[in-house]
Amino acid sequence: LNVAAVTSPVGIARLLQMTFGCATFSLVAHRGGFSAAYGTFCMFVWAFCFAITVFIIACEFTHLHSCLSLSWGNFTAAFAMLATLMSITAAVIYPLYFVQLDCYPIGCEVRDFRIAASVFAGLLFVTYAAEVFLTRAKPGQVTSYMATVSGLLKIVQAFVACIIFGALVNDSQYSKYVATQWCVAVYSFCFVVTVVVVAFSVTGKTALLWFPFERSVVIYTFGAVLLYVSAAVIWPVFCFDSKYGSPRRPGLCAKGRCPWDSQLVIAVFTYVNLLLYVLDLAYSQRIRFVSHI
Repeated sequence: LNVAAVTSPVGIARLLQMTFGCATFSLVAHRGGFSAAYGTFCMFVWAFCFAITVFIIACEFTHLHSCLSLSWGNFTAAFAMLATLMSITAAVIYPLYFVQLDCYPIGCEVRDFRIAASVFAGLLFVTYAAEVFLTRAKPGQVTSYMATVSGLLKIVQAFVACIIFGALVNDSQYSKYVATQWCVAVYSFCFVVTVVVVAFSVTGKTALLWFPFERSVVIYTFGAVLLYVSAAVIWPVFCFDSKYGSPRRPGLCAKGRCPWDSQLVIAVFTYVNLLLYVLDLAYSQRIRFVSHI
């Protein structure tokens, strides 16, 4: 048995993740309560992260991961980054929609359970962020690709793309112009290729490809920067220019179901992802891909 799996700093962080994750969804399920899509998403995040964390601890403690056809270092680094993003999202959404200072009308006991769940949700995010900090690639260190800044940015890029897709389907009216449809094609293409890059890295199959994977990733990242530059120019013009859209939010637009709001969210996260791809391109010049760690 690998005792270091639970006694090392990373192992202790994972034990805390398991503890805080279990406490969070237990408090919510017992008395805190959840409803609608927001609450369901939060419960999914906590349950999913708890299950994968238990799986990782069990595999490392028993050396079972050596029997899996995965690049274990890439898998754990990718999951830690994904769990960090998902947990901070849930840690913001749950108190925003479910926590209130007054007892009426839910009762003081339910309010206290929700506050406690929110505290543990915040601690859960901190422990996942701590794992990312502890396992990230150090300067000059040969490590798995997903532990590098470029690898971690791939996870963030895909996560931001999911936010964009969520806003797109929320009555964004992207089909109104061919130009905005081009932007959707850019988001979709970059998301799919980024996920493929992560999948090949996690499965450790990069060495089996007939083309140089690392060079292809750098070329793709450069192409993604150019594509996102085009989207960053086209989307605001066709959504917020007075000739095609509306520079200001319409006064009669319903809260939560306003196309202008969705268009604004997409515009903001388009620039966020553009910045992420630029940073990715900069860092990808200085890394070395390792598929078997």
